[in-house]
Amino acid sequence: MNAAPNSPETLGPALLDRLPSAVQTPSYDRAALTPGIAHLGVGAFHRCHQAEYTDDLLSLQFDRWGIVGINIRPPRLADTLGRQGGLYTRLIRENSHVEARVIGSIVEVVDSQDSAAPALDVLASPDIELVTMTVTEKGYCHIPSSGALDLGHPDIVHDLANPQAPRSVPGILTRALELRRATHGRKLTLLSCDNIPTNGVILENVVRTFAERRGNGLADWIAANAAFPSAMVDRIAPAVTQDDLDSVEQWFGYRDAAVAVGEPFRQWVIEKKFAGRMPRWDLAGATFVEDVTPFEHLKMRVLNGAQTTLATLGVLAGLEHTFDAVADPLLSVFVHRMLVEETLPTLMPVPGMEPLAYVEQSLGRLRNTAIRHRNHQIATDGSQKIVQRLLNPIRDRLRQGQGIDLLSVPVAGWMAYLVQASARFGKRWPVSDPYAGKVAEIADMTGRDAPALACAILAIDTIFDPGLAANATFREAVTSALGALLSDDPMAGVRHSLEQDEIARLKRSKQSAL
Repeated sequence: MNAAPNSPETLGPALLDRLPSAVQTPSYDRAALTPGIAHLGVGAFHRCHQAEYTDDLLSLQFDRWGIVGINIRPPRLADTLGRQGGLYTRLIRENSHVEARVIGSIVEVVDSQDSAAPALDVLASPDIELVTMTVTEKGYCHIPSSGALDLGHPDIVHDLANPQAPRSVPGILTRALELRRATHGRKLTLLSCDNIPTNGVILENVVRTFAERRGNGLADWIAANAAFPSAMVDRIAPAVTQDDLDSVEQWFGYRDAAVAVGEPFRQWVIEKKFAGRMPRWDLAGATFVEDVTPFEHLKMRVLNGAQTTLATLGVLAGLEHTFDAVADPLLSVFVHRMLVEETLPTLMPVPGMEPLAYVEQSLGRLRNTAIRHRNHQIATDGSQKIVQRLLNPIRDRLRQGQGIDLLSVPVAGWMAYLVQASARFGKRWPVSDPYAGKVAEIADMTGRDAPALACAILAIDTIFDPGLAANATFREAVTSALGALLSDDPMAGVRHSLEQDEIARLKRSKQSAL
């Protein structure tokens, strides 16, 4: 059936020159843009971050850096981004302010969910000099507590048995490198843009380990011809809603099935460790450094630590979005005190950054009411996130002989969030986490027995390092917090932790005065 005469047009190359002046469009010649980058995982974050930085760079210094976007997991791209010629609207939203811009850096999209072959054709091409990826923490098929490749992961087991038809990210990348060695031998930089500490190290670990299992000298060739820089990425980009899609049509008069929404703030810090040419993203505001670690720790432990804390505790408090949680008087005080008193002392100095100012900036970003980031979305895959966001700073605090009463609460909050999704607790909400089934089994066996629950969950050594799990101070703090959070008034436990912290602060103050 034909569209109605007055039906809005769909975004695409033919519409670019006729968009309203309120919508910024690419200033370079897209027809002359050729691929040089392949990106795995073309979700909202990539479209709000790496693709936008590349669009900025192309406007400043045109080069062969067009992006081929590849999805090996849902959603499919052909009927959305593909139908629009790779074009999409990036909305920047801050409270009542909206800024619209069409991004043009994606020149092709590839669906490779049914078979790895389409992805491998792109990744093995001599035209591709750089592979970037946002495949989420679990996409690396690694063990969160150690960073090693999980050789028992079903996809890794499959790929080692069927290396020419892989389905995991490590398997696909290793096969692509193998094909490059066999066909043209060109070097490749593989750049992780996921929220994992030392993400380049982990990516290299899983690929090199997989290659070692393949044999034939492949691991040695990869060591000599591929680079795996680490990177820290930052911009809040929530899942796009139907309201976001409808708003573009209402405000600007055209349809866009691939809208991306983000906050004004963005940051990208990249380790200077390249196999060949790299885009001059520094001209567009990115930073190239020798060591990403201080930036990683600051962002993951402060901003992301706050997000995980507010998300899980926010769900327990019955709050829908991050901005609802950070606006809650109790949770606002709790997360601020946790960050300032327990998280900041674990950080190393960051050039040009004042830690307290960063805390205030981060919490200010989370208060943005236009960024409708659902707490359940942030809590997704929490088992893959709590190591770097909460457990690592806890480990540092214990090593320093310092208290962890506040940081232990969101760890217990993650436990309580998964526990209450179990049948024993009435499946209070749906969850998405690789360990949801394991925690549900534990909850079904133990019920509300907080010591038994905590003991069994802490025994999951792929999340909790055995040394940390055995620490009496940590176990006691988590168990106590879990019991309180599973009560009829979970926020009473949060209030109690603040009261206990205040008592401890007064005691320390009196001792220092003597």
